[in-house]
Amino acid sequence: MMDACEETAEEEASEIDTIQLQLKIKCSRNPRASKDSSDPRELYLNHMVYSKDIEWVPIGNQADVFADSRIGPVHDDILIAQLRPGQELDIVMHCVKGVGKDHAKFSPVATASYRLLPEITLLEPVEGEKAERLKRCFSRGVIDLEDVRGKKVAKVVNSRLDTCSREVLRHSDLKNSVKLGRVRDHFIFTVESTGILPPDVLVTEAIKVLMGKCQSFLNEMNTVDME
Repeated sequence: MMDACEETAEEEASEIDTIQLQLKIKCSRNPRASKDSSDPRELYLNHMVYSKDIEWVPIGNQADVFADSRIGPVHDDILIAQLRPGQELDIVMHCVKGVGKDHAKFSPVATASYRLLPEITLLEPVEGEKAERLKRCFSRGVIDLEDVRGKKVAKVVNSRLDTCSREVLRHSDLKNSVKLGRVRDHFIFTVESTGILPPDVLVTEAIKVLMGKCQSFLNEMNTVDME
């Protein structure tokens, strides 16, 4: 029997704003299993519950609206539970659309971070064996060696690849040849998606939200009487 909360949820769900999913599965013994077997995969039926067992239950006219869509878990091989004979799952799930500020579960962003662009400056020419050691002090692709009049000379190729390890400071004959810093007005953002939206779309939409907030702030400033 459903309690009051479940009944309310059933009444509020509609084909306009809700997708309903159901997981109904029961574990039982396999009558054809060998008597000498000890393998659960042979002894039991439906003892491994996977995400593929979740089924979409259309509400209203959703079967026609989403006739060409596949509604369900993105991956079918996610293990949810392991059952034994007599155990069963009977779950009804309601999927609704929301925004991250209401609850973190609605956020399409998994991890978002930023860092300043590294800035590496060579204060003096670094040649020969010192140049090779300097190259090894940084991530691959940061420092490269070029041939200048038969000598290997270090040069900065791509400071963006640097991880700011400070390894070069351990070398007494190299630490004064390099200046390490960061460009204070150059931010590198890394955005990881949960899979709902591509990262480039997330960044674009986030900028739109930020622009909307800025415009709201300007409107408030314009409506406030300045003494």
